[in-house]
Amino acid sequence: MRTFIILLVFIQSLSVFSQAKLPVDYFTNPLDIPMVISGTFGELRSNHFHSGLDIKTQKREGLKVYATAAGQISRIKISHYGYGKALYVQHPNGYTTVYAHLKKFAPEIEAYVKKRQYAKESYEIELFPKAGSLTVKQGDIIAYSGNSGGSGGPHLHFEIRDNKSRPMNPLDFGIEIKDTKKPIISSVWAYSLHDSAHINQNQKPQKLRLIPQKDGSYKTAQIKASGKIGFGVVTSDQQDLAYNKNGIYNITTEINGEKNFELSMKRFSFAETRYINRLIDYSFFKRYKSRISKLFIEKNNPLSIYSNVIDNGIVPISDSLSYSICITIKDFKNNSTVIKIPVEGVPAKDVIKSKKNITNYIARANHNFVYSKNDIDVYIPKGALYEDVYLNIETQGETIKLHNNRTPLHKNMTIAFDVSKYNDADKKQLYIGRLGYKGIPLHSKTNKRENRFTTYTRNFGTYSLFTDSIPPIIKPINITPKKWMSKSRYLKFKIDDKGSGVKNYRATINGAYILMEYDYKTGMLVYDFNDKIISGTENNFKLIVLDNVGNNTTFETTFFRKQ
Repeated sequence: MRTFIILLVFIQSLSVFSQAKLPVDYFTNPLDIPMVISGTFGELRSNHFHSGLDIKTQKREGLKVYATAAGQISRIKISHYGYGKALYVQHPNGYTTVYAHLKKFAPEIEAYVKKRQYAKESYEIELFPKAGSLTVKQGDIIAYSGNSGGSGGPHLHFEIRDNKSRPMNPLDFGIEIKDTKKPIISSVWAYSLHDSAHINQNQKPQKLRLIPQKDGSYKTAQIKASGKIGFGVVTSDQQDLAYNKNGIYNITTEINGEKNFELSMKRFSFAETRYINRLIDYSFFKRYKSRISKLFIEKNNPLSIYSNVIDNGIVPISDSLSYSICITIKDFKNNSTVIKIPVEGVPAKDVIKSKKNITNYIARANHNFVYSKNDIDVYIPKGALYEDVYLNIETQGETIKLHNNRTPLHKNMTIAFDVSKYNDADKKQLYIGRLGYKGIPLHSKTNKRENRFTTYTRNFGTYSLFTDSIPPIIKPINITPKKWMSKSRYLKFKIDDKGSGVKNYRATINGAYILMEYDYKTGMLVYDFNDKIISGTENNFKLIVLDNVGNNTTFETTFFRKQ
């Protein structure tokens, strides 16, 4: 026992030493306004953990973004979705900082990027500048904040990654955020984790009543249980200068004063981030849009955010014994909220059992699953499911109702349709879609090979073949035929497609390619005349927009502009 204690102290000392080695005074703030955040590191998002800080930009775009330390631009990526316009700065100490959802880059970087966008004739681009070609000093302006990509509003997404490209919590590096508020507890849950277990004579998850205490902690009414049980919480944290309900930093649980589980948002890898769907009660989230963090570890959950775990965080309750469960939620500033749960071990009697929906199709987590009927087949690979699942599958005509969205998939499954009965012309307009809100089909990337159309997806739902014969819509915003555009900085259009969705576009002036930036959230296409592609007064403009099945629309006009 003494040897174990010495070893434990040694490991804890190493952890503290390792933490102290982080360069807490190396990085400065990327903005010169008060640091107010709308998203914390490790925050629970759809299918992933948030990998940085979302810093508010006072509802504005165009704020100066500064290099937080000296280094070199190692990567530049521009995409319609995700991070939008993003910069990656590699630093001499091995860390990399990331700045995303930008409006534009600093002039030297902007010129570097545009030259290559024009050479590739593509707005979307990924670049890896040669070492030493784009160097920055701490405090240099490298970009301007924006709302590009999948951003839901103007802000700066900021990350710090280690030398293995794993995102780390920027707060651990001395980035300062004012926070004197305790974490918020919305609800606490108890789970029966074995067929012989129960909680208050029930095997369904039980929401426990929270009773506020004078010291700011909570207590629940005593629960009566037996067997293997676990707990979960819905929790969030607020900082002083914002009302946003952000993610927490640390959760621990104790049984009779002995720690048996800890979860900390310090670092993770992108390879593991989708396992968030194993951390949360995924089915509950899909039903009620609220994420319960499970404070126990089920099989097929390799997340590295856990520590000090005994028996996977599961609480074994023996008959006739009493237990005190303590859950402590902390933010980075060590503000904490405590929940105490008294448990009495009581034998199972007249227990309400959880009902299992048994169907004709069982997909096992560690085996491939194959289904084929009515010219439709499905393949779910080994490891796509976290646990064995009875699947509800119905086919009717060219439609397959494939289970429900309350079961997560970790890997893509394949859905394939036999389209041999269609002629070549009809095949061109066909695509595979998933029925979304109000039954509106959502295009699922369709791979067409002769008589077999396939799609790869990580979403259960209803899939079918749909026809799109309607070309995209092009709407000019600030141009009319033969208009003088001398005073205009930008050329603007809106594009849309009501069927399979916009796939691509290409614009030219006098036959020369021009770079038009596309914002899928608004459908706006914008060309900046400062690119100086044209030299003449009379100019012929042409825009072609293509949808996902090949329908296209062409818009042409003539405008005048003094140079």
